[in-house]
Amino acid sequence: MDTESDFDDDQDIVYTMSTPLVTPKVTSDTPKLRLDKFLAETFPQFSRSQVARMIEADAVRLQSDRTRVLSSDDKVKEGDIYELTPPEAVSANPEPEDIPLDILYEDDDLLVVNKPAGLVVHPGAGNPRGTLVNALLAHCKDSLSGIGGVKRPGIVHRIDKDTSGILVVAKNDFTHRHLSEQFAEHTIERIYQAFVWGYIQKTTGIITGDIGRSQTNRQKMAIVPHGKKAVTHYERIAVFGNGIASHIQCILETGRTHQIRVHMASNGHSLIGDPVYGVIPKTAPDFAKYFPRQALHAGFLGFIHPTTGEHMSFEAPLPDDMQELQDNLTAL
Repeated sequence: MDTESDFDDDQDIVYTMSTPLVTPKVTSDTPKLRLDKFLAETFPQFSRSQVARMIEADAVRLQSDRTRVLSSDDKVKEGDIYELTPPEAVSANPEPEDIPLDILYEDDDLLVVNKPAGLVVHPGAGNPRGTLVNALLAHCKDSLSGIGGVKRPGIVHRIDKDTSGILVVAKNDFTHRHLSEQFAEHTIERIYQAFVWGYIQKTTGIITGDIGRSQTNRQKMAIVPHGKKAVTHYERIAVFGNGIASHIQCILETGRTHQIRVHMASNGHSLIGDPVYGVIPKTAPDFAKYFPRQALHAGFLGFIHPTTGEHMSFEAPLPDDMQELQDNLTAL
């Protein structure tokens, strides 16, 4: 979900700044419920899983201590009052939009697209239109699977808005289930191209570290003690300017939200252009310092076709902006 993020992984959630819902004060007669259960019972318009996702996204606050990071399994205590800011309403039926698609392959079961940077994969709060899903609805008409939910028809996995590269989209439920199983079993082949700050000393390496929401900033991901298993293999392709930056390719063993961005930053080599996890060296050249997005491209995708059983693989070259970045770095 860089999102080097599989469909079932945590998704970024954006919440409105509207007036939050406020719970009654917890009384001595209230059982010591888990926070997610207490909120779901207090606000029955939300399911417990919806509440849990809002807690995870930091949309629930304890009135007496707004800086405290809450978890679903926290037990409510007498005197507590909680504030819950519900997600912005998004249409359950996104409209088809005639947005150009770079289609690498298409048949009756699936299509493979090369997503440009700047295109959001699916509608959400703040992005109700102009997404890949809107474009797919226009292109495929009624031939997209709905197993992913009405907000994300056909979407099996995703990459971040500002990450470019290859995605596979299912046209029917059988294909969706089969591809989802391949992602769950980590048999999908995914290779990303990235430009990072600093000199990568090892020609190859493995970065591990469980990833979850940051305990200090819930809008960010981080390596945390009880996060989801995350493994990134990397290979150094080139080093530029006496070590000011490196070109690497990353092979994902797992696909967690922002996995490559978090792992590389934790290794002291954040992605060039990353506005969230990036740390820019003082000697950085301006063309790299002001690169407008994370320099990350999903350049290779391989999988087994659910119907034919054929192994399929697709490659997409570096987009123009990253190619220009590479050329400028090479000239240092």
